[in-house]
Amino acid sequence: MRYLSNKYGFLGIDNKFKFKEKVVIVPFGLEKTVSYGGGTKNGPKEIIKASHQVELYDEELNCEPFKKIGIKTLKPFKIKNNINDALKQISLINKKILDKNIFPMTFGGEHSITPGCIEPFSKKFKKICILHFDAHADLRESYNGQKFSHASAIRRCLDYPNISIISFGIRNISQSEIPYLKKNSSKIKIFWAKDKTKWDLKKFKKLIKNKTVYLTFDVDGLDSSIMPATGTPEPGGLFWDETLEIIKIAAKNSKIVGADINELSPIKGFNSYNFLVAKLAYKILSYKFLY
Repeated sequence: MRYLSNKYGFLGIDNKFKFKEKVVIVPFGLEKTVSYGGGTKNGPKEIIKASHQVELYDEELNCEPFKKIGIKTLKPFKIKNNINDALKQISLINKKILDKNIFPMTFGGEHSITPGCIEPFSKKFKKICILHFDAHADLRESYNGQKFSHASAIRRCLDYPNISIISFGIRNISQSEIPYLKKNSSKIKIFWAKDKTKWDLKKFKKLIKNKTVYLTFDVDGLDSSIMPATGTPEPGGLFWDETLEIIKIAAKNSKIVGADINELSPIKGFNSYNFLVAKLAYKILSYKFLY
């Protein structure tokens, strides 16, 4: 695997700082099935660029987490043109990282990357629980004739029999997805956005306890007032502090083994949205390795 120098990789760490990596950032700006706003192919490079402005010291954790983690970033590479080939490509990349007992974090790109990202995890671990942040359930069998659409990302993950889902922030689901959801209620738990004021996070703690977890974060899961830079922004979503609380509970009570963040569509001149995603990625990694 070929890495960027520390200076040009995630967080822009000084090249003089030496460490053994525990995390590999994979920039994978796949954009093949977007159905509204475009631009997700530019997400990874803008997240990495914005991360150079993220403060390395974390006042909550009272340290500079990167020193205790060790983060390397893969050099950008050409993504396969065909979506099936592209998903095989990211699957092989994650397998190589997992085989070295390193934590892969993929920056998308659209949410259709996740079934490819998860494949090597489904083979390595007996059971995997996906912690899913999103505005959309993504349980369609297909969308616009595409089985591997971003709107089918979670459905494709559930094609693996050893995968279950806990979703947060869902506030958009089609009628066609309801029968599948009901049929698979034992494998799918949704914390609906409409019920946010009544969420029982103690129940979530019990659900996630001692599980092996893969975290997938579609940034449209965040409220559109703080995250309009996405292809399908939705009101009524998650805010910063409540998002971190959920991730913190997962980090303290389960084993998070990999992650992806997807669907950032950068808006020229509005760097705060890119920065939010970069800081979110740093927080996920900090909680994972320091709790």
